[in-house]
Amino acid sequence: MDDEDRIALFLDYENLALGARDHLGGAFDLKPVSDALAERGRVVVRRAYADWSYFDEDRRMLTRSHVELIEMPQRMGASRKNAADIKMAVDAIELAFVRDYVSTFVICTGDSDFTPLVHKLRELNKRVIGVGVRDSTSKMLPPSCDEFLFYDNLEGVEPAPESGPQKGGGRSRRGRGEAAKSAAKGEKAGAASAKEPTEPAEAVEPAEVESEDTPRDQTDVAVLVAQTVAGVQQSSGGAVTASVLKRTLMRKDPTFSETDHGFRAFGDLLEHLSERGVIELATGPAKGDPEILLPEVGDGTDAFTLLRGVVAERSDAGETVGLSGLKNQLRRSQPGFSEKKLGYRSFLQFCKAADAAGIVSLEWSEDEDDYLLTVPAG
Repeated sequence: MDDEDRIALFLDYENLALGARDHLGGAFDLKPVSDALAERGRVVVRRAYADWSYFDEDRRMLTRSHVELIEMPQRMGASRKNAADIKMAVDAIELAFVRDYVSTFVICTGDSDFTPLVHKLRELNKRVIGVGVRDSTSKMLPPSCDEFLFYDNLEGVEPAPESGPQKGGGRSRRGRGEAAKSAAKGEKAGAASAKEPTEPAEAVEPAEVESEDTPRDQTDVAVLVAQTVAGVQQSSGGAVTASVLKRTLMRKDPTFSETDHGFRAFGDLLEHLSERGVIELATGPAKGDPEILLPEVGDGTDAFTLLRGVVAERSDAGETVGLSGLKNQLRRSQPGFSEKKLGYRSFLQFCKAADAAGIVSLEWSEDEDDYLLTVPAG
């Protein structure tokens, strides 16, 4: 564990919530961020800054994720000039001095005012990762960080459809006092009503199709393992060993145990997934710690064929095939599937390419509040 990165997570929550609402048409979800960080190290500090009277539902979500909520109330008739920003910057610098074991700071915001903080943390030999909504992130901030993750691109987040209902635009930094008040109403209603298509990270819907001879829990863990290996490979660029994979799975879900899926040891689980073609095992740096690889998934033509087959199967069963949850359907047929391996930024972009190629038909449905897919006749 000593060689793991210790991560401190700081969220400029008002900026994130408004950015997600204005540009993605929904509420901000911490889980995609948490999963991305679990593939990079161990998060030891989680703090979020906002006037929480405007984000009641979000406060409950963050509390369940063990985030410390720092209250920055707005005073009636007074100007609150960057209060949350200043407090967050002071706390981050203090932590850098008093907790020298924290090696990585994650600054979740799109606000360019945090650029000096990023420079100072790097000057103190800390690695800095930025996270922000693409359209509400200043162009000055990403180049300052060691790594910048656009929230829009994280696993489990889907951009708002062009033809779907659009929320009001504008930079999330604009009019923070009044914007926060409107965000409170929008966030509370949006949590229930904004159902823009998303692609869940690990959640698997009850109605999903699975092979008759494969237990559901083993199919679920195959998807989880393949997804995690792909994420670690992308973030680190190095070899993914069994020990690294197990630690990452435990970060994503501290209750994870291979025995819950019918295996006595983690190595038995890996052998099973290797026999199914989900992963490939190679000699690792140490005995009993093999390197884990993802098998080649073929080119875009193979992926389009997979998509068409899944859509046709569900359509033949009388189901309405929506974009939401469809990616998990593909992964149950081919756990190593990833549209990013094929050069697509999102699953929606992949489906649009399949539509353009005549493989499937993709249309927005106001009634379903989702994209619907069908197989063209003939």
